[in-house]
Amino acid sequence: MAANSRVTIAAHALAWLELARRQGRAVLTSDEVAASVNTNPVIVRRSLGDLHRAGLVTARRGAGAGFSLARPAAAITMLDVWSAVSPEPLLALHHTEPNLECPVGNGIRPVLAGLYEEATDAFRSALAGRSIADVLERILA
Repeated sequence: MAANSRVTIAAHALAWLELARRQGRAVLTSDEVAASVNTNPVIVRRSLGDLHRAGLVTARRGAGAGFSLARPAAAITMLDVWSAVSPEPLLALHHTEPNLECPVGNGIRPVLAGLYEEATDAFRSALAGRSIADVLERILA
């Protein structure tokens, strides 16, 4: 299974929007963001759409069209980004019911559910402690 890179693309886009803002460019087009990410603009537009629906970026149409941060980069956490673009749970149980006649199949779901909940809480806590401004500062260091 491939790792989900949606959070990485979204964080990249937000960090680039913040750097552009610091350099006096309040708005970037999806093509400009895609050039930095080095991916297809359609993928970036999908990500920016998710970020827009989550209230993390604003979208301007018409003359001067493009995207900008909806709030300060220091107020956008990586948890906000993950929540905006990753609708799936971090870890998931079987898609089908395991064999309940088997001792492992009978007991694995509640055990793993608890473990996965702990891991997700730790993951969410780590992401909540870092903002897009933090990410950009580390990039520029």
